[in-house]
Amino acid sequence: MKRIVLPVSGRSEESYELAPSKIICLGLNYAEHIKESVSVRVRGFTPDAPNEPVLFPKTPNALLGPGENIELPAIVAKYEFEEPRTDHEAELAVVIGETMKNVPSGRAMEYVFGYTCANDVSQRNIQNLDRSGWYRGKSFDTFCPVGPVIVPRDAIDDPHNLAIRCRVGRRVAQEANTGQMIFRIPEILEYISHNMTLEAGDLVLTGTPSGVGPISPGDTVEIEIEQIGTLRNGVVAAG
Repeated sequence: MKRIVLPVSGRSEESYELAPSKIICLGLNYAEHIKESVSVRVRGFTPDAPNEPVLFPKTPNALLGPGENIELPAIVAKYEFEEPRTDHEAELAVVIGETMKNVPSGRAMEYVFGYTCANDVSQRNIQNLDRSGWYRGKSFDTFCPVGPVIVPRDAIDDPHNLAIRCRVGRRVAQEANTGQMIFRIPEILEYISHNMTLEAGDLVLTGTPSGVGPISPGDTVEIEIEQIGTLRNGVVAAG
């Protein structure tokens, strides 16, 4: 099982070993991101806001620590896509602190250990190609960078009022606020825990704002979230 160790913010002697049994992600959780569905060109994107959270998985092998390189998978070349495209997606990630099953939204935050930055790296051509949906295009090795720290739940007064941005090199590609989420964290956790059990150490990625775009070898991608810090990763071609 893939493991990464992150410092716990404000606790100088403490670190947290992330070894999630699952990584559950939300799609289409920011209205402005839904509006850019035409440019993203991924099957399943529509201009309509969802009636309930849209869930998809990333497998734990995708985990990547701060400072490590995102690897663009060599297998993509096999398909000879006219326009190969792998995108960055800045997201607030929730680290689950204890087992959750059928938990109501009013108690959901009690089960949160803390928060970190995440990059939901997405191979768009594979997302469109696979009849099974987004599974493979979201789960290549290195496609879930997280970090640089975990901030304990109680250290952030309101996780729905945090500036979130992504920079590719010096260019700001995404800039928004977590208050723009369609479904908020208690609703998200209630919904997930009524469909599957969440375990301590599992990760929940809460969706990305507008501005997603392609990354290429040689790029440096930075995901910055207020009160958490900046997650920085290079981009290379695998192999």
